[in-house]
Amino acid sequence: MTSELSVRRLTDDDFAEYHALLVSAFLEDPDPEHQPLLRRVLEMERHHGVFDGAEQVGGCGVMTRTLTVPGGRARPLAAVTQVGVKPGHRRRGIMRMMMRAQLHALHEAGAEPVAGLEASEAGIYGRYGYAPATEWADIRVPRGTEFRSDVDTGPDPVREAPRQDALPRLRELHDRAASRVGWLDRSAAVWDFRLADRPRADQTAYRFATHPRGYAVYRLRHGEGRREIRARVEVLEIQALDAVAAAALWRYLLDIDLVSEVQWSSAAVDDPIRWFLADSRRARVEVEDALWLRIVDLDRALPARTYAAEADVVFQVSDQLCPWNAGRWRMAVDADGQADVRRTDAEPGLSLDITALAAAYLGGTPLAALADAGLVTEHHAGSVRTLSRAFLADRSPHCLVDF
Repeated sequence: MTSELSVRRLTDDDFAEYHALLVSAFLEDPDPEHQPLLRRVLEMERHHGVFDGAEQVGGCGVMTRTLTVPGGRARPLAAVTQVGVKPGHRRRGIMRMMMRAQLHALHEAGAEPVAGLEASEAGIYGRYGYAPATEWADIRVPRGTEFRSDVDTGPDPVREAPRQDALPRLRELHDRAASRVGWLDRSAAVWDFRLADRPRADQTAYRFATHPRGYAVYRLRHGEGRREIRARVEVLEIQALDAVAAAALWRYLLDIDLVSEVQWSSAAVDDPIRWFLADSRRARVEVEDALWLRIVDLDRALPARTYAAEADVVFQVSDQLCPWNAGRWRMAVDADGQADVRRTDAEPGLSLDITALAAAYLGGTPLAALADAGLVTEHHAGSVRTLSRAFLADRSPHCLVDF
């Protein structure tokens, strides 16, 4: 006889069972070295678990982070992480129970107005109000590819540094890049988790290339077999404070001997590397979703960012999981890009689901494009255009999603 499912907050005492659940859910083997790092970053008091009787069969958590939004301000983000359902217990509504409990808890506590996650499968989280708000470019460039003759790599050399010497510099430079939309803050524990290394026979440990105004973290992936003797440079991240530093770091990576190509699978879609190249087609680029966002409290989330154009639009929002967001809202944006958002009884100029607002929130996805896809319905001519222009950002948002 199957017992009734229940959901509750987790505590530190639940960590061992929760960790075992995650290992099982993600088809991994236990890693004794990884477990302490995970425990340091997880805030167990911000986790929910679903139980089948006494057995934990699902779990999800929140990390306390900040996210840079249009306008350059860091705003609270509920970084949703370590979401898993035990094999054998799927298709029973466990994920929905967890998502609902988590979102309602954030709302009731007046906590972060926006939640974010990296989706393991793109078909899962839209049903809970999440939508992709940033994208990654998977960029591959052959070793030695030439730059344009006028690209300035500057006089400062790029130098390799041991991990212990590089980390303070990485942290400093990372913090100085905080104005980029999509940027996440990092605590010491998050840095340790991010750079946790598991060298294997086919790859090196992380290497650290430093520049006065930037850095690159990468490893070398060795080829297989006698004919594939060259390695591939796999970039974890590049941070550059200006174009000269970006050019210097890319040039350094592209000139490493005995490699076939440089690959960065989580680059910004507007990363300058293609524009550095004499032949832009030498860079192979594929784009995929990165950070998914969820508007938890619309009336607090929308005024938290600034906007690119004045607007005064009424819109009708649907939100099945968080009904406090549903209804008609008037959004008035002044000449300084500040928004006043409040409920209204006025006739809406457009209607949309909460997922459309999440997709547009960081300015990377035009509401007009969502309207073309049937996700926004215009009732008064010009409403979509007006709101779409207001939401746009100057650059494509970029988030490394390190949680």
